[in-house]
Amino acid sequence: MIKPDQPFIMQQLIEKFKQAVTDLASKESFIHHKWYVKYHLDIVEKIALELCELHKAADRNLVVTLVWLHDYGKIIGKSKKETLTEGGKELMQVGFPRAFVDKAVEAARLVDKKDRLNEASIEVQIVSSADGASHLTGPFQFFYWYENSDKPFEELVSNNINKLRRDWHKKIVLREVREAFQKRKHYLHELLGEMPGKFIIEDHH
Repeated sequence: MIKPDQPFIMQQLIEKFKQAVTDLASKESFIHHKWYVKYHLDIVEKIALELCELHKAADRNLVVTLVWLHDYGKIIGKSKKETLTEGGKELMQVGFPRAFVDKAVEAARLVDKKDRLNEASIEVQIVSSADGASHLTGPFQFFYWYENSDKPFEELVSNNINKLRRDWHKKIVLREVREAFQKRKHYLHELLGEMPGKFIIEDHH
């Protein structure tokens, strides 16, 4: 019987699950297979672990597992609800204790729901905020253009801006993340065509 309070064993299980997700996300059948691990999941994990440094009470094992679980349904080419069913089965197959699997699946459900996240556990808030923040880093926004180059320019711009706003208002719930990524958000709005009132003189109003 695996005991979840044994750090070394939990680390082994987490690494095994991460490898399983990495293998799935790298298959050519997954539309984002060229970049998803390097430019999304790895970055979400890095941001989430930084947040764990600020929120010492957070369960790091649950946070990291949730990072690699939260998009499982999308990665296997099914609907979001398969994150809960198929993702949960994968966690069980890897060898996680049932109680931990149930906790991770419920946390994934709350992350996906994007409702009243400020009342959710700190682990859910960390992963949701890290997920939203990761969309403001690196070339993430531009992969959408790369994968949808057949769409009209106006549609690409509109969809990116709408996603940016949803992420900011729905996913990023931790104050420190909003403060750290505020300038990135403004710059992305500009890259997507929403120009500031002034470029040289800062407007404090």
